[in-house]
Order: sequence, then structure tokens, then C-alpha cells
Amino acid sequence: MKAIGYKENLPVENVKSLQDVTVETPKATGRDILVEIKAISVNPADYKVRANMPADGDNWKIIGWDATGIVKEVGENVTLFKVGDEVMYAGDITRQGSYAEYQVVDERIVGKKPSSLSYAEAAALPLTSLTAYEMLFDRLEVAKDDANKSILVIGAAGGVGSILVQLAKKLTKLKIVGTASREETTDWLKELGADTVINHQNKLSEEFEKYKLAAPDYIVSLNATEQHAEEIVKVIKPQGKFGFIDDPKSFNIMPFKAKSVSTHWEFMFTRSMFQTEDMIGQHNILNEVATLIDNGTIKTTLGENFGTINAENLRKAHAFLETGKAKGKIVLEGF
Repeated sequence: MKAIGYKENLPVENVKSLQDVTVETPKATGRDILVEIKAISVNPADYKVRANMPADGDNWKIIGWDATGIVKEVGENVTLFKVGDEVMYAGDITRQGSYAEYQVVDERIVGKKPSSLSYAEAAALPLTSLTAYEMLFDRLEVAKDDANKSILVIGAAGGVGSILVQLAKKLTKLKIVGTASREETTDWLKELGADTVINHQNKLSEEFEKYKLAAPDYIVSLNATEQHAEEIVKVIKPQGKFGFIDDPKSFNIMPFKAKSVSTHWEFMFTRSMFQTEDMIGQHNILNEVATLIDNGTIKTTLGENFGTINAENLRKAHAFLETGKAKGKIVLEGF
């Protein structure tokens, strides 16, 4: 089968950082399903792994953690899917990824593809939806019926933020404050449901004062956490909850002590990495997201389509993601 892989961790400008290759098509066994991939999307996880996770010996490392496609084969213990089903998933960081014509994936982390979306539109959803949903309801334990609380989402116009804002707007009664720095991304967030959009290039405390905003009960930082840490401590409500997903070089938790703020990591791959007893929760979340899409409650966060799935286009997608200026998700489709 066709695939895109690497053997060395190289800058994206190097053509060997991602190469078109041919590898053996995998087989589905146990609880795995074999999916013929129709579309994928790219995430910051992709370029971080490409730059830092070594290949196994002389084998090609195939990355990618968002895909939609059709089930072509099922393992002997599969109960959730059958051949011909249309699916979406974010995969498992410990296994080969979605930059390939075919991929095997555990059925417990796979959901149905929204029937109202194309493969490309649906490919924008899995990883970010899982991250956003787990952050809101598993980590921060947001109550869906609490009408007197607010959330600040830092870096809200990117992939995770674009779906988190929608989920918070449609599934909770939270007041939503999002951050952006460009007119385009500010408008995008208002369209998605943010009640107020502030500029993260300014001090958060000054923006809160400018817009006369109450201290948020919850803060989610999706990028540049290290840069905003001091201001997060200033604006968060005492006894609030703070969650983040990025990789700050250092993070000092001590300033949060005076306010008794709890801090929460969200890493979407935890369930599959450790085969947790609630691993099937991701199957359930993705199915709920598909229903929310199909009944018009939320919409796809597709930003741009970079064309055919090949090494050249994926290098371009990685390079653009690394600028930090993406709005919504970048997708690619077909081989």
C-alpha cells in the first residue's frame, strides 16, 4: 500500500522528513478493524512526533492521528463494526498512523462517521473532538446545567478550540471567553459561539478589565501556556480549575496554591496507550459527536483542504501548522 513515512527526525524543509513509500498492508486481528482511508487531517501532534519520535530500526515510521474511511476487514473479536461501515477515529500514538492507504485500529477508539459530512469534512473532527470533550467533561468535570460559571479558552481559534467552543456553547450553560489576535479568527470564534473574544497578544488581566469580565471558573490553555502562565494565575477565580494540552518547557504550579486552583493535563492518547478500562469511552464520544453534527448542533471545523495525501502536501501542511496561524483544521483526501 502507499504510505508517507520517515526514518530520520528532520526539519520539515528537508524532503526526507516525510517521504512517499510503499509498505505491506496490515491485517486485522483481535479487536482491530482494517480501514481504507479516504481522508485525514493534521495536528500539532503530527509535527511534534515527526521531529522527535525515532523510527523503529530501519522501518518506516508512519504517523498521523485523524482519519475517515471504510471498514474493509474486522478481527475475530470485533463487535462494534462490520465491513462497509464508514468510520472516523484519531488512533493510537503507539502504533502506525493514518498517513497510509490502510490502517488497523482498535474498534474501541473508533466512531461512526457523520452521515451528513464528506470524508474530508469528517476528518477534521476526531482528535480535536476527543481532546475538547475529555477536557471539558472528564478533566475539568464541567456540569452541563450550571448557568453561573464561565470559561476562558486561550488559543480558541485553532483545531481543538474550534470544537471546544462549540461543545461548551451547545452542551453547557457556560459563558465563553475565547482568545484570538486577528480579525479573521475573532470573527470565526464569534460565529462558533464565543460570547466574548479578547486579544491574547495583550495581558489577559488587562483584557478582562477592558471588557469588564468576571474571573473565569475554568481556564483552558491550548497553546503558549508558558507565556500566559502568570496572567492565568491573575485572572482565574479562586478554587477554579485550569487545564492545558500543550508542552511547556517548564511549568511552575506553585503560584496556583494561594487560590487553591486545580490543574489538569489532557492527553487524548492516554486511554489507548494504557489500554484503560474505560477505553471504549472514545468510541462513545465520537458517536455522540457524529450525532451532534448530523442533527445540526455543531459543525465541522475544517479550515483548509491541502489536496491529495502525499509527502509533498503533508510537508506543506506541517510547515503551515508550525507557524501557529491555522484557523480550524487542515485536511487532505485521497491517494
